[in-house]
Amino acid sequence: MVPSEENQLVPKEDMFWSCRQSIFAEMKKKFSQVESAAEEPRVLCIIQDTTNSKTVNERVTLNVPASTPLKRLFEDVALKVGYVNGTFDLMWGIGDSVNDTQAPLDQNSEKTVLDAGFEPGKKNFLHLTEKDGEQPHIMPEESGTTDDSAQDRFIGPLPREGSVGCTSDYVSQSYSYSSVLSKSETGYVGLVNQAMTCYLNSLLQTLFMTPEFRNALYKWEFEESEEDPVTSIPYQLQRLFVLLQTSKKRAIETTDVTRSFGWDSSEAWQQHDVQELCRVMFDALEQKWKQTEQADLINQLYQGKLKDYVRCLECGYEGWRIDTYLDIPLVIRPYGSNQAFASVEEALHAFIQPEILDGPNQYFCERCKKKCDARKGLRFLHFPYLLTLQLKRFDFDYTTMHRIKLNDRMTFPEELDMSVFIDVEDEKSPQTESCTDSGAENEGSCHSDQMSNDFSNDDGVDEGICLESSSAAERISKAGSEKSSLLYELFSVMVHSGSAAGGHYYACIKSFTDDQWYSFNDQHVSKITQEDIKKTYGGSSGSRGYYSSAFASSTNAYMLIYRLKDPTRNAKFLEAHEYPEHIKQLVQKERELEEQEKRQREIERNTCKIKLFCMHPTKQIMMENKLEVHKDRTLKEAVEIAYKLMDLEEAVPLDCCRLVKYDEFHDYLERSYEGEEDTPMGLLLGGVKSTYMFDLLLETRRPDQTFQCYKPGEVMVKVHVVDLKTESVAPPISVRAYLNQTVSEFKQLISKATHLPAETMRVVLERCYNDLRLLNVSSKTLKAEGFFRSNKVFIESSESLDHHVAYTDSHLWKLLDRHANTIRLYVLLPEQSPGSQFRRAVCQKPSGDSGNLDEACERVKGPIGNMKSVEAILEESTEKLKSLSLQQQQQEGDNGDSSKSTEASDFENIESPLNEIDSSASAENRELENQIQISDPENIQSEERSDSDVNNDRSTSSVDSDILSSSHSSDTLCNVDNAPLPLANGLDSHSITSSRRSKANQGKKETWDTAEEDSGTDSEYDESGKSRGEAQYMYFKSEPYTADEGSGEGQKWLMVHVDKRITLSAFKQHLEPFVGVPSSHFKVFRVYASNQEFESVRLNETLSSFSDDNKITIRLGRALKKGEYRVKVYQLLVNESEPCKFLLDAVFAKGMTVRQSKEELLPQLREQCGLDLTTDRFRLRKKTWKNPGTVFLDYHIYEEDINISSNWEVFLEILDGVEKMKSMSQLAVLSRRWRPSEMKLDSFQEVVLESSSVEELKEKLSEVSGILLENIEFAKGRGTFPCDISILEIHQDLDWNPKVSTLNVWPLYICDDGAVIFYRDKTEELMELTDEQRNELMKKESSRLQKTGHRVTYSPRKEKALKIYLDGAPNKDLTQD
Repeated sequence: MVPSEENQLVPKEDMFWSCRQSIFAEMKKKFSQVESAAEEPRVLCIIQDTTNSKTVNERVTLNVPASTPLKRLFEDVALKVGYVNGTFDLMWGIGDSVNDTQAPLDQNSEKTVLDAGFEPGKKNFLHLTEKDGEQPHIMPEESGTTDDSAQDRFIGPLPREGSVGCTSDYVSQSYSYSSVLSKSETGYVGLVNQAMTCYLNSLLQTLFMTPEFRNALYKWEFEESEEDPVTSIPYQLQRLFVLLQTSKKRAIETTDVTRSFGWDSSEAWQQHDVQELCRVMFDALEQKWKQTEQADLINQLYQGKLKDYVRCLECGYEGWRIDTYLDIPLVIRPYGSNQAFASVEEALHAFIQPEILDGPNQYFCERCKKKCDARKGLRFLHFPYLLTLQLKRFDFDYTTMHRIKLNDRMTFPEELDMSVFIDVEDEKSPQTESCTDSGAENEGSCHSDQMSNDFSNDDGVDEGICLESSSAAERISKAGSEKSSLLYELFSVMVHSGSAAGGHYYACIKSFTDDQWYSFNDQHVSKITQEDIKKTYGGSSGSRGYYSSAFASSTNAYMLIYRLKDPTRNAKFLEAHEYPEHIKQLVQKERELEEQEKRQREIERNTCKIKLFCMHPTKQIMMENKLEVHKDRTLKEAVEIAYKLMDLEEAVPLDCCRLVKYDEFHDYLERSYEGEEDTPMGLLLGGVKSTYMFDLLLETRRPDQTFQCYKPGEVMVKVHVVDLKTESVAPPISVRAYLNQTVSEFKQLISKATHLPAETMRVVLERCYNDLRLLNVSSKTLKAEGFFRSNKVFIESSESLDHHVAYTDSHLWKLLDRHANTIRLYVLLPEQSPGSQFRRAVCQKPSGDSGNLDEACERVKGPIGNMKSVEAILEESTEKLKSLSLQQQQQEGDNGDSSKSTEASDFENIESPLNEIDSSASAENRELENQIQISDPENIQSEERSDSDVNNDRSTSSVDSDILSSSHSSDTLCNVDNAPLPLANGLDSHSITSSRRSKANQGKKETWDTAEEDSGTDSEYDESGKSRGEAQYMYFKSEPYTADEGSGEGQKWLMVHVDKRITLSAFKQHLEPFVGVPSSHFKVFRVYASNQEFESVRLNETLSSFSDDNKITIRLGRALKKGEYRVKVYQLLVNESEPCKFLLDAVFAKGMTVRQSKEELLPQLREQCGLDLTTDRFRLRKKTWKNPGTVFLDYHIYEEDINISSNWEVFLEILDGVEKMKSMSQLAVLSRRWRPSEMKLDSFQEVVLESSSVEELKEKLSEVSGILLENIEFAKGRGTFPCDISILEIHQDLDWNPKVSTLNVWPLYICDDGAVIFYRDKTEELMELTDEQRNELMKKESSRLQKTGHRVTYSPRKEKALKIYLDGAPNKDLTQD
């Protein structure tokens, strides 16, 4: 045929250029589209799926061009989330809540998203909701894209919510959003992992996907009259299978099944072996199914039989017995071999491979009547219908004594022909046999430890292939004819990912319905391919080692389940119309329960949950609860719910309550809802939200009061009235004002509320802690003055001369300043405190005036009467301590004996001026309100350690603690005689603020000292710029306190109100009369949470880190002075199992010699530790953790020769003889002899060297041991003292005989005392150990080293035995062994 002109063939060159031109044109078009798209604004859409409670926190983000039609937006959302387009609605959202005031978006609209109200460059929140009350339809599988299906084809463990103890040596897959919705698109339902129950989930899914097991389970009927459904294992399995088949959820819980096992929640945290679970669960099912149609179900499906035989090689006589099995355990690697079997078939051949019994293992033949060579082996007689193969990947390494996992590659076929494992030829020799059918009585395994043999039944078997006929000829004939029917197909692979220490199980299962493989990985179900199954063979590309590391992780098959291919027996799953009647009823029941859960979730989704507060009208405490109310309920109905929730029925009538909008953080009443009693709560609260930015307050009133109207934009002001005459601050009065009001108008408003004249009124605003601002510009607005939502002001309206004084010098400022900085402390006095007799003169208040700041107390300037002043006592005590001889501690003076270092005897002999005080002074209601002039911090003894050193990261600033406690003093410091003003809000005498803060103070954690060393001086400046040297007077008031029952009852307590800016030094001086001794002779301990106590010692620090209700303990004992340190003394016991033993706390000082400190320690060692020593019988040496270091010589001086610091620790070592260390040039090492021929280590011996010469070390070791010098070999110990090492490793693991000439070079680096040296005789041979001796020694060494804590290389996880309790009670074990 000749082509026409139009169809003439184009030359190749023209075709090439034509194609090239068209490609360029297409590319140009694409680029122009991209450029235009880049210029076009884009709209960010954030979609929240609210149709499922488990996905309500998920977000889908789409960034689309502004010209995108709404119709296309719906399509994109449907594709993104995996729903069928048209089965869901999109609604505007406000954060986490749906905007119910607008209609859903029109999914068929061609309107662009820009025209529909979407804003470019901002977040546009949308909520995906149900359409017409029906759940969205999951996109069917065929509608998915190729990429989505590719994503679903994976193999390997997935990250699971709440999973614990799972390895992660795999790459996690990326899922489409539909994978987290209600049900997997595969149509199968997953199982929730309770914690570590992945092994259970794998087995349950396998049983569910086994038609014969599922159908038989459905045929069993539960009789509720005979058994509790909670403890019935078959019934709970029935329910689980029904849910797996009918539920619309993505995954269901297994807690009901495990509860029927008798397990509690702790069992969910125990990981077990899936093969062990299979055996135990089958056993439990058999027990439950006794006397039922399913009594023999497990045996019919899973049980096989084999013959264990021994045949004499001389006469052919054979003895045998029959064993049963539920699974065939296949060895991965033969014992003693480093090469694994390549396949399951190879392992099966090895399983039945006989062994020859010869030599010492010869068999005694009954026919020959002698020991003969014999052949011993196993022979399969019957294969089960469902064949279970266990790949024994877990083994024990006797070299390292560790449990290990074998990750070698072992292939397994999709179809397995078991006919090749029946040895027909072996049946042809008709020798006399000794037959023993072990039956159920045989408790042994069929092949040593390889066989699981817990079930046996010799009744007629109607399933599987049985070669146990009456005659050998028939047996051979039947075997030959049945060989073709022994073809099994693989349908379940249970995979283990991890190591012997722990890991994760999941199952790969083939559906018999569509022959598709699926991965059942807890709640995730997805399609996989045959290639993914091959990935579970195990192994790696590298060479195979003898064993994997104890913590190596790998993913490989662990259990294989095959089903016999027999069309006449292979069952299909029951259809719905084939279900027994009781299963139909169960299906209906579970559907109703699921629908009920759905309705409950719908209610939850429409329920507003918000914090609710209420000041109890009679108890005057702030109560807190959570109000849950449906969004359609009215405000009036919500008040009734809140009224009952707060239990106010007996306190106030319902019509005296209302709900108002409340800001608990700022203690601010935002607005009231007048006239909105019938408004739905969802509208009032702005929709249903997960969290609200405000709270609700249930406000109460008395019947004779009326509610105040709270308008938006108002601010709340707590007004405290100050009385300068009584120096009192009244409880607050609530007043509402506007920010645009002037100060003058505000005064008029307060005047109406307090009935005080506005003309003489002074108003002070407390903006924050210690910021007291006088509002003296009448024309200024409240906003300009710094008012906010909730404010606190103090007013004073007297006509005193204090008005004409500068504000910062006025009486008002001083009183408010004191009020803001006063805290309440509880002080526990020592039990033997002489404070009841020793007291300073108590200030008498003139003319009955209570608490006048200027006249109430006299300044303490000197001795009163015959009593010595505090300063005199301090000076006298200091002089005595300075003159105290360290060699003679018991020297007596005119004023008493000097103190000892122990707390119990600190002040036994110190003379105190107790007898010089008038004994008639009143001892009750002692109150000290004096003013102390702060001395120059340079003259205050600074101390070296404070409790701030203990834990500096848990601190709370003084500002924070003051904010929490700023309002307490109106209750604790002031006497308010006038009655409270009646308020409509029910807050008569306590503000919400003070009550809430008081509650916060009671419950909040203790704070730690955080002040730096000089913070005590820094805090002594005031706002007026007064210098450090100027006088400041700190408030201090104390009174006896009776502790609550059970908390310090019977002890002496003092409640102290004190200005927190006072220094610790001044505070201690105030406490002197109550303790009974000078401040330098008692210690202050701050009590923290859990009753932990730490000493406060920095005298120049203030109490700014303390807060209300902190506790302080006073202990008798000499406080540290400048240059002194507390030192912890430990005894060094080099040859004890615990070489470090705490003895006591001591005090060392700068400039003190080591000998002087030893002399001071002697009486303490004798009294506290029972050690009667002399200074030449022990030494002190450096302690670095547990390592002994430099030996301190007697003439060494602390701080000059020995660095000393706070929290210092030293070793005390008792000497066996005379001290050998005389100078710093010497070196003391600890040597220990290793005796390889006896496999033991000798005790430590100290060797003192004059130099760092290796030759001298060997000479010294030769002297103490008697080993020839040329035969000495030594090595340096490793790790922390005593450098423990296993005696099985010391001979070869240490670096013996290093090639160095001095000890202070690499690799020894021995430059200080205390190094450990092991040495041995190189001619001494190492003892040869048998395997039993080595194993026994290894156990002993492992136990010893673990006890000492020096070396623990492997700590296996302790596992509880896996048990299923048939009666649901864990205290009874009714399972069969």
